Amino acid sequence: MLNARQLAFFALKEVHKGAYADVALDRVLKKASLSDNDRRLMTELVYGSVRRQRTLDALIDQLATKKSHKQPPDLRTILHLGLYQLRYQLKIPTSAAVNTTVALAKDNGFKGLSGFVNGLLRQYARLAEKEDPLQLPQETIKRLGTLHSFPDWIVKVWVEQFGDLETEQLCRWMNQTPTIDIRVNPLKTSLEEVEAAFQSVDVLSQPLVDTPQALRLMGRTGSIQKLPGFQEGWWTVQDASAQLVSHLLDPQPGEVIVDACAAPGGKTTHIAELMGDRGKIWACDRTASRLRKFQENVRRLGFKSIETITVDSRNLTQLENSADRVLLDVPCSGLGTLHRHADARWRQTPISVNELSQLQQELLSHVATVVKDGGVLVYATCTLHPRENENIIEAFLNKNPNWKIEYSRLEELGTRYNTSQGYLKVLPHENNMDGFFMTRLRKSNS
Repeated sequence: MLNARQLAFFALKEVHKGAYADVALDRVLKKASLSDNDRRLMTELVYGSVRRQRTLDALIDQLATKKSHKQPPDLRTILHLGLYQLRYQLKIPTSAAVNTTVALAKDNGFKGLSGFVNGLLRQYARLAEKEDPLQLPQETIKRLGTLHSFPDWIVKVWVEQFGDLETEQLCRWMNQTPTIDIRVNPLKTSLEEVEAAFQSVDVLSQPLVDTPQALRLMGRTGSIQKLPGFQEGWWTVQDASAQLVSHLLDPQPGEVIVDACAAPGGKTTHIAELMGDRGKIWACDRTASRLRKFQENVRRLGFKSIETITVDSRNLTQLENSADRVLLDVPCSGLGTLHRHADARWRQTPISVNELSQLQQELLSHVATVVKDGGVLVYATCTLHPRENENIIEAFLNKNPNWKIEYSRLEELGTRYNTSQGYLKVLPHENNMDGFFMTRLRKSNS
């Protein structure tokens, strides 16, 4: 039977060929027969090795005569697995990390280089007994990027906004294993009832500040879908900061609401909860397959007020001037959720950010026409990049003098997220939640 490290190696091979880390992991896990402990180990090794890739490469560059990018790709992956365990998995004994990695090399076509693998890992372990073997560049951005394993351009974007110290805190936060938050459906149950149901199966949870429907799961949970209340539609998984978005929109019973980029539907279903499932919610998305999945969730939660439209919201003409409120949660670079997506830091680039900002401008410009006079639009992203956040809103307001930022609702939601410009910003290292940007705009009566 294949062990967790061998299966992690198979998944990482797929990632290095271009597969998404979560997809590659899921694919391998579905074929595997592993204990819960081994599943956890395999998941940690895959996500950790992807997340820490730059740091692990820097160690290979320093400890081997041949640089990491010149190593055979599969051997480089094996070295990543060994070094990751030695550096970041401190509960794994050094001998176990070294011996299992040497065995991995032998079993995967590198028998002749198993001595090299053994020597490099033991050299790291020897050096680590005295001091950190990782040699860091002097220059701040390169130092932070090498130490915490981020591309320089992301570190630079954050240093310019937050300074060196806060950027380091943010980098550390983004390398943590993500927590799981759920949103309780008040139309079916209560926070206390869900907490008690979880407690009955030894899963601890705690309520969160500023998000009245949120519970954060603590410790091990097993399969999420098997937790009490999931099938009954008592709750859905949604990070606490994403829950703030619908509270900022503040939908009211009987209104017409448009969610312009709705899939996978977490915010749309939250809107339905806040409206008591009374009114009409048009959920728009350009991908039919994502909307089908979304509809399954709507059925599980039991909502009747939501209808889906398969459309690119830049071409949404049928709902012009019809909505009391519009949510525009745009596609973005996701720099606020990098802890959840191990490979996203390597997939996004300054070019992709420019392309996204163009899309965001087009979406905002068109979706604004869907709002009635006197209506509200909430713009939201899960990124920490001014080009996709502040810059988009400033450009829109300069071109559209009949729109204004509305401050009052921000103050009701909790001052710890507010900025003087009228934006709500959730900073992960300060608020211990996914990074988010949002603002509420009101259209004047013509």
